[in-house]
Amino acid sequence: MTREAGVARDRRGTPLRINEIFHSIQGESRHAGRPCVLVRLTACNLRCVWCDTAYAFEDGEDLAVGAVADRVGAFGTSYVLVTGGEPLLQAGVHDLIGELLDRGHEIALETGGSLDIAPVDPRVMIVLDLKAPGSGMSDRNRWENLQHLKPGDEIKFVVADLDDYVWARDVIRARRLETICDLLVSPVHGVLHPRRLAEWLLADRLPARLQIQLHKYIWPPDMRGV
Repeated sequence: MTREAGVARDRRGTPLRINEIFHSIQGESRHAGRPCVLVRLTACNLRCVWCDTAYAFEDGEDLAVGAVADRVGAFGTSYVLVTGGEPLLQAGVHDLIGELLDRGHEIALETGGSLDIAPVDPRVMIVLDLKAPGSGMSDRNRWENLQHLKPGDEIKFVVADLDDYVWARDVIRARRLETICDLLVSPVHGVLHPRRLAEWLLADRLPARLQIQLHKYIWPPDMRGV
Protein backbone atom coordinates (compact mmCIF):
# COMPACT_ATOMS: atom_id res chain seq x y z
CA MET A 1 0.00 0.00 0.00
CA THR A 2 1.32 3.44 -0.90
CA ARG A 3 1.61 6.20 1.64
CA GLU A 4 -1.10 8.15 -0.24
CA ALA A 5 -3.51 5.21 -0.06
CA GLY A 6 -2.89 4.87 3.65
CA VAL A 7 -3.60 8.54 4.24
CA ALA A 8 -6.85 8.30 2.27
CA ARG A 9 -7.98 5.26 4.25
CA ASP A 10 -7.24 6.99 7.55
CA ARG A 11 -9.10 10.11 6.45
CA ARG A 12 -12.22 8.17 5.53
CA GLY A 13 -12.31 6.75 9.02
CA THR A 14 -12.11 10.10 10.80
CA PRO A 15 -15.10 10.44 13.16
CA LEU A 16 -17.52 13.34 13.00
CA ARG A 17 -20.67 14.31 14.86
CA ILE A 18 -23.26 15.13 12.18
CA ASN A 19 -26.57 16.86 12.82
CA GLU A 20 -28.11 16.42 9.37
CA ILE A 21 -27.38 15.85 5.69
CA PHE A 22 -29.96 16.82 3.09
CA HIS A 23 -30.49 17.89 -0.52
CA SER A 24 -32.04 21.31 -1.07
CA ILE A 25 -31.71 24.68 -2.74
CA GLN A 26 -28.87 26.83 -1.44
CA GLY A 27 -30.60 29.67 0.38
CA GLU A 28 -27.73 32.13 0.82
CA SER A 29 -24.49 33.49 -0.67
CA ARG A 30 -23.88 34.18 -4.36
CA HIS A 31 -24.83 30.54 -4.98
CA ALA A 32 -28.41 31.10 -3.74
CA GLY A 33 -30.81 29.07 -5.83
CA ARG A 34 -28.36 26.29 -6.72
CA PRO A 35 -29.12 22.67 -5.90
CA CYS A 36 -26.95 21.83 -2.93
CA VAL A 37 -26.18 19.09 -0.43
CA LEU A 38 -26.01 20.59 3.05
CA VAL A 39 -23.88 18.89 5.69
CA ARG A 40 -24.55 20.33 9.14
CA LEU A 41 -22.08 19.46 11.89
CA THR A 42 -23.14 19.30 15.52
CA ALA A 43 -21.99 21.77 18.21
CA CYS A 44 -21.45 25.52 18.37
CA ASN A 45 -19.33 27.69 20.64
CA LEU A 46 -21.57 30.74 20.13
CA ARG A 47 -25.12 31.52 21.26
CA CYS A 48 -26.45 34.18 18.93
CA VAL A 49 -29.72 35.71 20.09
CA TRP A 50 -31.38 35.13 16.72
CA CYS A 51 -29.94 31.65 16.04
CA ASP A 52 -32.25 29.53 13.89
CA THR A 53 -30.34 26.25 14.23
CA ALA A 54 -30.13 25.78 17.99
CA TYR A 55 -31.13 22.14 17.38
CA ALA A 56 -27.58 21.63 16.08
CA PHE A 57 -25.97 22.49 19.41
CA GLU A 58 -26.14 18.88 20.64
CA ASP A 59 -28.30 16.64 18.42
CA GLY A 60 -26.52 14.40 15.95
CA GLU A 61 -25.10 11.01 15.04
CA ASP A 62 -21.54 9.76 14.89
CA LEU A 63 -20.40 9.09 11.33
CA ALA A 64 -17.04 8.51 9.68
CA VAL A 65 -15.87 10.88 6.96
CA GLY A 66 -16.23 8.15 4.34
CA ALA A 67 -19.86 7.51 5.32
CA VAL A 68 -20.68 11.21 5.15
CA ALA A 69 -19.05 11.52 1.73
CA ASP A 70 -20.98 8.48 0.50
CA ARG A 71 -24.29 10.01 1.62
CA VAL A 72 -23.39 13.28 -0.07
CA GLY A 73 -22.45 11.51 -3.29
CA ALA A 74 -25.72 9.59 -3.39
CA PHE A 75 -27.62 12.82 -4.09
CA GLY A 76 -25.78 13.34 -7.37
CA THR A 77 -25.17 17.05 -6.75
CA SER A 78 -21.71 18.56 -7.09
CA TYR A 79 -22.15 21.60 -4.82
CA VAL A 80 -21.83 20.99 -1.06
CA LEU A 81 -22.27 23.40 1.85
CA VAL A 82 -20.53 22.45 5.10
CA THR A 83 -22.05 24.33 8.02
CA GLY A 84 -23.19 24.00 11.63
CA GLY A 85 -23.41 24.81 14.41
CA GLU A 86 -19.80 25.78 14.00
CA PRO A 87 -18.10 23.26 11.69
CA LEU A 88 -14.57 24.32 12.63
CA LEU A 89 -15.09 23.07 16.19
CA GLN A 90 -14.50 19.54 14.89
CA ALA A 91 -10.95 18.94 13.68
CA GLY A 92 -12.25 16.17 11.44
CA VAL A 93 -14.02 18.72 9.23
CA HIS A 94 -10.74 19.20 7.35
CA ASP A 95 -10.62 15.50 6.50
CA LEU A 96 -14.22 15.71 5.33
CA ILE A 97 -13.46 18.71 3.13
CA GLY A 98 -10.43 16.96 1.66
CA GLU A 99 -12.40 13.82 0.93
CA LEU A 100 -15.24 15.72 -0.73
CA LEU A 101 -12.84 17.80 -2.82
CA ASP A 102 -11.00 14.68 -3.95
CA ARG A 103 -14.34 13.19 -5.02
CA GLY A 104 -14.91 16.18 -7.29
CA HIS A 105 -17.28 18.27 -5.18
CA GLU A 106 -17.37 22.06 -5.04
CA ILE A 107 -17.32 23.10 -1.38
CA ALA A 108 -18.49 26.13 0.57
CA LEU A 109 -17.92 26.45 4.32
CA GLU A 110 -19.99 28.65 6.63
CA THR A 111 -18.28 29.70 9.85
CA GLY A 112 -19.29 31.98 12.69
CA GLY A 113 -15.97 33.79 12.52
CA SER A 114 -14.72 33.11 16.05
CA LEU A 115 -12.28 30.32 15.11
CA ASP A 116 -9.14 30.31 12.98
CA ILE A 117 -9.86 29.80 9.27
CA ALA A 118 -6.19 29.57 8.25
CA PRO A 119 -6.18 25.72 8.11
CA VAL A 120 -9.14 25.57 5.68
CA ASP A 121 -8.24 24.19 2.25
CA PRO A 122 -7.81 27.16 -0.14
CA ARG A 123 -10.05 25.45 -2.71
CA VAL A 124 -13.02 26.02 -0.39
CA MET A 125 -15.24 29.11 -0.58
CA ILE A 126 -15.47 30.49 2.96
CA VAL A 127 -18.52 32.43 4.11
CA LEU A 128 -17.33 34.28 7.21
CA ASP A 129 -20.06 35.60 9.51
CA LEU A 130 -19.04 38.76 11.37
CA LYS A 131 -21.28 39.06 14.41
CA ALA A 132 -23.07 42.38 14.94
CA PRO A 133 -23.86 43.61 18.48
CA GLY A 134 -27.49 42.46 18.26
CA SER A 135 -26.32 38.86 18.11
CA GLY A 136 -24.82 39.15 21.59
CA MET A 137 -21.62 37.65 20.22
CA SER A 138 -19.77 40.58 18.64
CA ASP A 139 -16.95 40.31 21.16
CA ARG A 140 -16.13 36.87 19.74
CA ASN A 141 -15.22 38.06 16.24
CA ARG A 142 -11.73 36.90 15.32
CA TRP A 143 -10.55 39.85 13.27
CA GLU A 144 -7.31 38.09 12.34
CA ASN A 145 -9.38 35.91 10.02
CA LEU A 146 -9.76 38.78 7.57
CA GLN A 147 -6.16 38.38 6.43
CA HIS A 148 -6.83 34.76 5.44
CA LEU A 149 -9.81 35.47 3.17
CA LYS A 150 -9.50 35.10 -0.61
CA PRO A 151 -11.22 37.13 -3.36
CA GLY A 152 -13.64 34.25 -3.94
CA ASP A 153 -14.80 34.17 -0.30
CA GLU A 154 -17.63 36.15 1.28
CA ILE A 155 -18.16 38.13 4.47
CA LYS A 156 -21.68 38.07 5.89
CA PHE A 157 -23.37 40.40 8.36
CA VAL A 158 -26.72 39.41 9.91
CA VAL A 159 -28.48 42.52 11.21
CA ALA A 160 -31.52 42.79 13.47
CA ASP A 161 -32.03 46.56 13.49
CA LEU A 162 -30.59 49.94 12.52
CA ASP A 163 -27.92 49.79 15.21
CA ASP A 164 -26.64 46.51 13.80
CA TYR A 165 -26.69 47.91 10.29
CA VAL A 166 -24.75 51.04 11.29
CA TRP A 167 -22.18 48.84 13.03
CA ALA A 168 -21.79 46.70 9.90
CA ARG A 169 -21.58 49.77 7.66
CA ASP A 170 -18.89 51.33 9.81
CA VAL A 171 -16.86 48.11 9.94
CA ILE A 172 -17.06 47.78 6.14
CA ARG A 173 -15.89 51.34 5.63
CA ALA A 174 -13.18 51.38 8.30
CA ARG A 175 -11.63 48.10 7.18
CA ARG A 176 -12.39 48.54 3.45
CA LEU A 177 -13.81 45.04 3.39
CA GLU A 178 -14.98 45.35 -0.21
CA THR A 179 -11.30 45.16 -1.23
CA ILE A 180 -11.04 41.69 0.33
CA CYS A 181 -14.06 39.82 -1.04
CA ASP A 182 -17.81 40.07 -1.67
CA LEU A 183 -19.97 41.39 1.17
CA LEU A 184 -23.44 40.19 2.19
CA VAL A 185 -25.85 41.92 4.55
CA SER A 186 -28.84 39.87 5.67
CA PRO A 187 -31.85 40.81 7.82
CA VAL A 188 -32.84 38.57 10.71
CA HIS A 189 -35.83 36.76 9.25
CA GLY A 190 -39.11 37.88 10.77
CA VAL A 191 -37.43 40.66 12.75
CA LEU A 192 -36.16 43.18 10.19
CA HIS A 193 -38.02 43.61 6.90
CA PRO A 194 -35.75 43.30 3.84
CA ARG A 195 -37.19 46.52 2.41
CA ARG A 196 -35.85 48.59 5.30
CA LEU A 197 -32.42 47.04 4.93
CA ALA A 198 -32.50 47.64 1.17
CA GLU A 199 -33.31 51.31 1.73
CA TRP A 200 -30.39 51.72 4.15
CA LEU A 201 -27.97 50.04 1.76
CA LEU A 202 -29.09 52.25 -1.13
CA ALA A 203 -28.98 55.45 0.91
CA ASP A 204 -25.42 54.75 2.03
CA ARG A 205 -24.19 53.45 -1.36
CA LEU A 206 -22.74 50.56 0.60
CA PRO A 207 -20.68 48.13 -1.55
CA ALA A 208 -22.57 45.10 -0.29
CA ARG A 209 -25.29 42.74 -1.48
CA LEU A 210 -28.66 42.43 0.24
CA GLN A 211 -29.20 38.78 1.07
CA ILE A 212 -32.39 37.10 2.16
CA GLN A 213 -32.65 33.48 3.25
CA LEU A 214 -34.27 32.14 0.10
CA HIS A 215 -35.18 28.77 1.61
CA LYS A 216 -37.34 30.50 4.23
CA TYR A 217 -39.49 31.96 1.48
CA ILE A 218 -39.79 28.67 -0.41
CA TRP A 219 -40.63 26.53 2.64
CA PRO A 220 -41.94 27.39 6.13
CA PRO A 221 -39.15 29.25 7.96
CA ASP A 222 -38.98 26.73 10.81
CA MET A 223 -39.00 23.66 8.58
CA ARG A 224 -35.93 21.41 8.86
CA GLY A 225 -34.26 19.43 6.13
CA VAL A 226 -34.72 22.10 3.49
